[in-house]
This record gives sequence, structure tokens and C-alpha cells, in this order.
Amino acid sequence: KIRTFRTFLRSLHTKMPSKVLTLDTINDPVKTMEYAVRGTVPQAADKITEMIAKGDKTFPFEKVLYCNIGNPHSVGQKPITFYREVMSLVDNVALLEHPKALEFFKPDVLARAAELKANMGGGTGAYSHSQGVKFIRQDVAKFIEKRDGFPANPDDIFLTAGASTAIFRIFQTLIAKPTDAILIPIPQYPIYSAAVTLLSGEQLGYQMDEDKGWGLDMPELRRVMAAGRAKGLSPKALVIINPGNPVGNTLSWDDLVELVKFCQAESLVLLADEVYQENIYTEKPFHSLKKVVRSLGADFDDFELVSFHSTSKGMIGECGRRGGYMEICGMDTKVVQQIYKLASSGLCSNLNGQIMCDLMLAPPKKGDASYESFRAEYDGIYNGLKRKSQMLYKALNAIDGITCQPLAGAMYAFPNIDIPAKAIAEAKKQGMTPDGLYALSLLEETGICGIPGSGFGQREGTYHMRITFLPEEAALKAALASLEKHHKMFVAKYA
Repeated sequence: KIRTFRTFLRSLHTKMPSKVLTLDTINDPVKTMEYAVRGTVPQAADKITEMIAKGDKTFPFEKVLYCNIGNPHSVGQKPITFYREVMSLVDNVALLEHPKALEFFKPDVLARAAELKANMGGGTGAYSHSQGVKFIRQDVAKFIEKRDGFPANPDDIFLTAGASTAIFRIFQTLIAKPTDAILIPIPQYPIYSAAVTLLSGEQLGYQMDEDKGWGLDMPELRRVMAAGRAKGLSPKALVIINPGNPVGNTLSWDDLVELVKFCQAESLVLLADEVYQENIYTEKPFHSLKKVVRSLGADFDDFELVSFHSTSKGMIGECGRRGGYMEICGMDTKVVQQIYKLASSGLCSNLNGQIMCDLMLAPPKKGDASYESFRAEYDGIYNGLKRKSQMLYKALNAIDGITCQPLAGAMYAFPNIDIPAKAIAEAKKQGMTPDGLYALSLLEETGICGIPGSGFGQREGTYHMRITFLPEEAALKAALASLEKHHKMFVAKYA
């Protein structure tokens, strides 16, 4: 009887329809959305890493060097001690309150942890206000005021799980119908095109000017805007990434002023991705768009601006903590209430990310017990990044057939690569982009994982690749030698 019943159960199973969720039944935008930073080449890199770990000796290298993503700690950057010590004490209150705590932690570390704990209600294990802990938002506002010289309101600040969550939340609010469009810089960070696709909006890509160090091209902006409206689209917002990802540029004050005036004239919300504001390596300074807008006077008091920042970049590099914030300026209060409702649906961002945001924006001050050691660690990371940016820039431009614009900011280079006609034809034959073929070849021959420029957008007929200069200096130097050797081999193969 048991055997008969099991046979009956098996027969029921075989008669059941196929899976409820198939590629034919899931949401179309999920299928069409792309995110190159973790796309085909990085997935191939992960597979190679698994093969090497299992003893496979197929490849002419011992490990993959991941240059595809701005993930500092994954490639050797050490966490800053002050941040981690305060975090550990807020998480472990028993350690904070231990009678011998002063034997292991400096007084300012203990004081900061106690201050955060006192302002967090139930601690890191409890939900916070949906906009984030008020005390931390007050510290964010103080940072913005000190940076820009203009007031900031903690109630305009939302603490978020990295900048990515904030960006999606604003796009959810902006895109109301399929004809709503967002102007996005090309090249761009792919989260923007992904969000537009997922929310069934339209992307209007405006080309940055590579010949001018990836500068702003106002005639191009006006052309794209006019073309979008001629197609019946409703442009609602403009994204700017400064310092630039993937291109490593830093925009001038005059460029930013022109951009603000353009957005006001065209009734666009300006979305300022400023997560790399500490990553500046040349004499060209970072200017926040909040400061630019406020400097333009009363005519711009109601200008609609959303600025994004993150704990994943800068010298902190705490990507896994998922900390960040957005500041909303000039927006209708009823709209902000709807954004708050969206935030409430997620209850709150994680508390460890909120703490890291506070620590990043309010580090030890001169005279504090931790200041000297903090400064040494911070400056060590910064100086290392600056050296590596220059090393990468010089090495790329020394390779015949590769050109790279100056790396003024961020964590990446986006070199222009001359790809032979035969390689372009081969890529087409394989159903790949030419720079995708190049990046995959680079991975398989050297272990260097970069991202094809097509994943970020690029002017038609040009080919690029994004590579980060985050790996340790010795590893980066060796990788650059391998990259040069590979490029010569690739060009010869398809000559």
C-alpha cells in the first residue's frame, strides 16, 4: 500500500504543470535590465576562481585580480581602526561598559561609542526612525554645513543602505509613466540605466566629451533634450556623477553652474551622485552641487536637488556596511512625504551602515586621542590611491593603441582602446561586443578582470574598458605589465 501511494504521489508530480515562474512569466523589465559591473566578465572571473581553487592549472596565472568593482577591502585596503573600534563597541555594549575597557580602547573611542549608543534607543539590533537615527542625521547636516558654508536641515536627510537604495527610491518617485525620461551621462554607472529599465521609464543618454577630459558638453545636452521631447518623452530629471564613475573626471565650478541653470530652465530635478567626493588626486577640487545651487542666490532657493553620498568609497571603503545618505532640497513637502512613505516600507536602513556614515562624516579631531593614528591611516590610504592613479594613467598611455584621460578623481580609469577590424568581426560572429571580446581575452590570458565599456555606454565606434586602481601597488604594477603584453598579443592575433 505504501508503495502504491508513493507511485500515486509521483504520478501527481509528473502531471503537475511546469514551474510557475519561468522566463516567459516573470516581469519583462527584470529580464531586460543589465548591470555590467557584475555581468558576463565578472561571472567568468568567478568561475575561473572556482576552477583554480579546485586545482585547475589551465590558466597562465594563479589568481584572478578583480579590477571590475570599487570594493576596496576585497583587494587589500585595510579598514580604518577608529571606525571599526567604535563600531565594535556600539555593537557589543558589554565590551563598552567593561571596567577594563580603557586598557584596550582610547578615551575618544569609548566616548564616541557611548554617545552613539545613548542616541540609538534599542541599539544596533533595533529599528531606527525610517529616515535614520536623528542624532546621526544631525551630524550629517553639520558635515554638509561645514563643507558648503550653507545651512542643512536634518529633516531633509535620509540615511540609506548605500547610495544605490537612495537612487532607486528617487527613481521610483520620479518615473510615473513609460514616457517619463531621465537624462543620464554617457559613460554612466549602470545602476542608472538599470533603474530606468526596471521602472519602465526612458533613458536619455548625453555624451560627456572625452577629448576635453570627459567634460560637460552643453550643446550635446540641449540636443538630447530636444530630441527626447520630439519623440514625445517627458524629461523629468538629470543625473550627474562627480567625481566621475567610470571616467575619473572632476567637473569645474563653471560647468556645474551651467548645469544648474540648464536644469532650472528645462524644469529638471538634478540628481547629484557625489560618492567619490573625497577621492580627488589633482589640483582640480570637488565642488558640491548643493554649494553651487546656494551660491546662485534667491532665484534658486526652490531648485530641486537630490545629492547622494556613501560609506563605500572615499578612504573608508566600507562597502559591505551599506551606509549612505541622500539630501533632498527644494522639493514639494507633499512629495517628500511620499518618499518618506517609501522609506517606511523598508522600515529603516541598517544601523551599522548608519553608524559608519556618522563616523565617516565626523572623524576624530585634532587633539583627540585617536587623531594622530587616524590621520596616519587615512593619509596612507589616500596617498596610495593617488600614486596608483598616476601609475595607471602613465602605464595605459604608454601602450600603443590605448589612450586614457587624466584621472582626477574616483577609483577608475576608462581607457579608449583601438580594437582591430578583425577582432570587431570576430566579436560580431560570437554575438559579443568588441570590447567584451577584449575584456574576456584579458581575463583568460592574464587574470585581470575589467568591465567592457559597452556596459557603461560609449560613443558609437569607440571601445573602452573600466579598470579600478584599488589593488595593492605591487599587484597593480604586475597587472599593468600583463595588460601591455596582452594588448600587443591581441592586436597581433587580429591584425
